[in-house]
Amino acid sequence: MSPGSSSVFNSLVRLREFAANRRTVELCGFCAAELPQHHEHLLEIATRKMECVCRGCAILFTNQGQKYQRVPRRVRALADFRMTDAQWEALAIPIGMAFLFYSSLDNKVVALYPSPGGPIESLLPLQSWEEIANDNPQVREMKPDVEGLLIHRIRSARDYYLIPIDECFKLVGIIRTHWKGISGGYTVWEQVATFLSVLRQHAESEFYN
Repeated sequence: MSPGSSSVFNSLVRLREFAANRRTVELCGFCAAELPQHHEHLLEIATRKMECVCRGCAILFTNQGQKYQRVPRRVRALADFRMTDAQWEALAIPIGMAFLFYSSLDNKVVALYPSPGGPIESLLPLQSWEEIANDNPQVREMKPDVEGLLIHRIRSARDYYLIPIDECFKLVGIIRTHWKGISGGYTVWEQVATFLSVLRQHAESEFYN
């Protein structure tokens, strides 16, 4: 696991959904206002650490180039996404799931995939990404650092979404928390299916815009 991906994960596992020692009331990391269960997040670009914040504080960091970047809430299902088996195999991801995003720190597209130990960064061949982006121009609309492409190709599934980075790490948290044995066990895949079902329900919804 790279230091950057590790720091993001370590901050995200402290979110209410995955923290082992939850507080009764979650507070904004900036103004200490009480937060609802579904609240916004800011990403500190230099460290890739996540902050739970209220909407008022999140709005202050909407523009690019700031120390913190507001994590978008929109989810977009890419029904017409084009990817061949050869393109997928060229990414050299050992499981059928990955999250790709543009890192302004590294000035490149980074590929992460979930594992029982947390997110693992995979070296992404530039040529492979360019082929994918040329076939699917919508991926060039991703906001750097805070939004990315979720690829789900486990078994016969072929699902593709543009999602916020905190949603990506929620999925990582689900897998790390529920994985059992060699294959993961029934519970972890049931939880993953529920996560993907929620994504489909909220794609392009007002809640995530």
